[in-house]
Amino acid sequence: LKDLKLKVMARMISEPDAALQDLSFEERLGIMVEKEWLAKKNARLQRLLHRASLGLNACIEDIDYTVDRTIDKKTIQALSTCFFIEQKLNIVISGKTGSGKSYIACALGNCACRHGYTVKYFRIPELLLEIQAAKSENRYARFMNQLQNIKLLILDDIGLKAYTLEESRDILEITESRYNKSSTVLSGQVPHTQWYDLFPDPTIADAIMDRFIHNSYILALDSKKSMRAVMAEKTIKDMKITIDIGTYSERKRSPIPTETDH
Repeated sequence: LKDLKLKVMARMISEPDAALQDLSFEERLGIMVEKEWLAKKNARLQRLLHRASLGLNACIEDIDYTVDRTIDKKTIQALSTCFFIEQKLNIVISGKTGSGKSYIACALGNCACRHGYTVKYFRIPELLLEIQAAKSENRYARFMNQLQNIKLLILDDIGLKAYTLEESRDILEITESRYNKSSTVLSGQVPHTQWYDLFPDPTIADAIMDRFIHNSYILALDSKKSMRAVMAEKTIKDMKITIDIGTYSERKRSPIPTETDH
């Protein structure tokens, strides 16, 4: 069994559980197979999450919908099924600093990993540096091929600056290689309607927009309050509740004073 990489089943046979002894052989075998399958599934998920290098430890289930934003829960829940990956569609998320765009992008990446898809997260400034390093080390083609084969590529912080002609061509190459083949999430403060201003060559700008925007879901987050501020307030509130409960518990455990205590 170990040679077949069925380690959980091998351990269950070598270390039998007394609670399972009264079950039939078929029932015990079924339990062993299920535990082996769950162990392999969890191990694969951990590998996918590790390789994804998500910028935030974000989950769809933890998104706070009480904040005044122009996005609803149904939209996020629909995207969390990862149907857009199967259909090879993209997502554009824009919003001010603290609006939660990076969190949502990483939460979708987490969902994709749980659905068994390969995911990779990059901040665009760091990705462009990685591409330059790949060029200088003569591994550019291999690196770009790796990007092409990722089922969900998350590119965060688009538009922090205007791009050079070389950087624009690299972004176009990524867009072109993934067009109608894989899904990409692009997140940044700059709305997609202003992306033309980021690229020095109008032809390249048109090509990027044409290959990316027309088959994308657009999520424009417009929050009156920073998500970071909301999460900070929530943390403080939770801490206060914990402290209050702890203080109350201490009071309950305190002995009742008697006359001899005075």
